[in-house]
Amino acid sequence: MPGVDRRRLLGWGGLAAAGVVAGGAQLVGVRPGHADPGPSGPIPRDALPGGAYDRYVAGLAAQDKFSGVVLLAHRGRTVLSRSYGWADKERRVRNHQDVAFNLSSAGIPFPPVAILQLLQQGRLALTDTVGTHLDGIDGDIAEQVTIHHLLTSTSGIDAPAPDVQRVFNSREEVREYKRQWVRQATLVAVPGSNDASNVHSAGGGAANAMATQIVEAVTGTTFWDYMHEHVFERAGMTGSAYYTRDQWLADEHIAHPYMRQPDGSRVDGVRNLDKDSLSRQGPGENPGRSFVGNVFATAPDLVRFAEALRNATVLNRPYAHLYTGSNGPGRQPTSFHAYSGVLHIVNGRERVSGRGGGTGGVSANWNIYLDSDWVGVVLSNYDDLEEFGEILRREQEAITGQG
Repeated sequence: MPGVDRRRLLGWGGLAAAGVVAGGAQLVGVRPGHADPGPSGPIPRDALPGGAYDRYVAGLAAQDKFSGVVLLAHRGRTVLSRSYGWADKERRVRNHQDVAFNLSSAGIPFPPVAILQLLQQGRLALTDTVGTHLDGIDGDIAEQVTIHHLLTSTSGIDAPAPDVQRVFNSREEVREYKRQWVRQATLVAVPGSNDASNVHSAGGGAANAMATQIVEAVTGTTFWDYMHEHVFERAGMTGSAYYTRDQWLADEHIAHPYMRQPDGSRVDGVRNLDKDSLSRQGPGENPGRSFVGNVFATAPDLVRFAEALRNATVLNRPYAHLYTGSNGPGRQPTSFHAYSGVLHIVNGRERVSGRGGGTGGVSANWNIYLDSDWVGVVLSNYDDLEEFGEILRREQEAITGQG
């Protein structure tokens, strides 16, 4: 499916019969959805409240197979917004559209925005090698790998697997760990080749970390602070940030990750750092162990980001086009590398810029339909969702009329 990472989301896409909620029935943990008045032009029936997409997700939620938020928007206006399940079961806080979810790898499109902002200011070039900005890096990487390679998952680097069992306790500890980690990376493939490192391998993760460290080297501030001031605030993403574990525990507007356990139950990862995820998308992982790491975002904020791109708010228009445009072939005939993530051509007529991700207690995906100005968001605080791929297929079908 467009935007879905094939390693993290391995196993998502199993078919499930669409469940229909009886008229007037109230699901446990569901918040009512709504549809704003539509923009000019017809809205596909299946995308509307009560349509096929809405009914399918409601059926999954009724069986406790989905917890989270789905949202469809056209030109910045909400067409469908639904929330199911609990953001924090212990405190009885329900999921709703203003709850922020851990995006896991679905947050990868944000660092390139910072890089392109610095590019349009003339403070770096995409052809700069890693060694132009960072010291202590392996010589081959420093001399041969460019910022462009880092942003397109074609760097050709590899690195030791990160320690998923380690519990971090401060932002400084996380920064120093990643600083040392990327300096263990080595070059294992020709930079720019399509056989180079995948962003979801250890080497790909190190490439992403190098890009964030280049932002810090150029700006003299932490990557997290830069992103908050120059990307999230500028786009009006008031509920989104690189939250710390302390904030995760204290703020009722951040969804807790519920990880599948051997007996079929789900445990709150951020309150149980000794527990592991058994899911196929993040075996052995627990996102709560990282004091600060992945970006958290609300579904409406992801729509605001798409609108900020369309309106040239976060990037000047030529750079916004550069961000979402193809800059090389992908691994499939209709997929392409883009700084915004994976770019797909759907049904031969629609460009979709999307990214999915998942880890313990986290399943996320958001797609920007570039030619029709739709945005589809699916954020869940459950892992091991067999039907996630089918949700995305039905989202695409609801928006484009074709699966």
